[in-house]
Amino acid sequence: MDQHAPRRQLRFFCALIVRPAFIVLGSLGLILPAVAQYQLNGYLSAQYENGQKQSDFPEGTFGWPQAGLLFTGAAGSVFTYDLEVRFKSESQLEIEEAWVGIGRSSSFQLRLGLYLVHFGKYNTSNRPHQNPYIQTPLLPAHLYPESWRDLGVLVEGKWGGLGYAAYIGNGLAEGKDLQEGQQFKDNNGDPAAGGRAFLSLSQGFEVGVSYYRGRYDDEGQRDLELRGADISWNSQSFLITYEYGKAYLDNPEGYGRGSADGHFVLASLTLGQITPLVSYQTLVYKDPYHGEDPLDPSFVAGIAKDISRWAVGVVYSPAPNFMFKLEYDFNREASVELDNDVFLAQVSLLF
Repeated sequence: MDQHAPRRQLRFFCALIVRPAFIVLGSLGLILPAVAQYQLNGYLSAQYENGQKQSDFPEGTFGWPQAGLLFTGAAGSVFTYDLEVRFKSESQLEIEEAWVGIGRSSSFQLRLGLYLVHFGKYNTSNRPHQNPYIQTPLLPAHLYPESWRDLGVLVEGKWGGLGYAAYIGNGLAEGKDLQEGQQFKDNNGDPAAGGRAFLSLSQGFEVGVSYYRGRYDDEGQRDLELRGADISWNSQSFLITYEYGKAYLDNPEGYGRGSADGHFVLASLTLGQITPLVSYQTLVYKDPYHGEDPLDPSFVAGIAKDISRWAVGVVYSPAPNFMFKLEYDFNREASVELDNDVFLAQVSLLF
């Protein structure tokens, strides 16, 4: 039996469906603005950080301004669309999402273009006004790129309490670590696939599982596999959410398999306009092959991280579209004692 047959079939599917779909997407991009009605929203944020002597900013600094504009709407009875541009620093402007959707049924929607990858819950709700964190939790900060996006085809929908999202796209590339794998092309001609399914067991209570697999090296010989699970319980007064993630990386012959796994849990209680919160986060990341840039004179091959964090904070929200956050992170590393705790403050506005 030919073990490579499934992947050849997947490549044939992409050549037959995905590439012509982008031709359709381009054509729709020319005609939709003339006939579509859209809604415009935006958001912005800025923050302050001050840490202990071994943190990144022991003297304290203002910075990290973020801003975004989101155009979303429908064209006729069939097409929807979404375009989001986002400033992630003073000079870095990126397209966060840009897709055309076909079908407006809640049970099935097809999207073509650039989309946020559905892996866990955090990646698709990582904007400052969408969650109470200031600093990205350890798991999503290390398991995949920040605001992980892909170019391809996404289908999603919901029947009653069961929801799903599945996608085929260009996938991640090889980098010095899992954070550095973001790309917007296919580096090896082998598409990646994944998705998330969730079940709402009762109002406000949801359980989800996520999966991703793709070949990430330029030669298309080594697999990257991600697995995830999440649970959330949300009411008007409290929120409890938990996410777990696991990564496996195939390495060249002579090196062992790389892996990373971790979790984070958040509990918060809303008391009028004030919401105190606490979070515990862990990450264990071991990879004998990847590491810092080999051109760096301080390069040491391999990654070996065993880190954890307690984060405590409070969110003040006098209006639904305004948040002022305070957070203190107690950072710990298993192999060494560091003075790198961090205090952060952030203001965010949705308009």
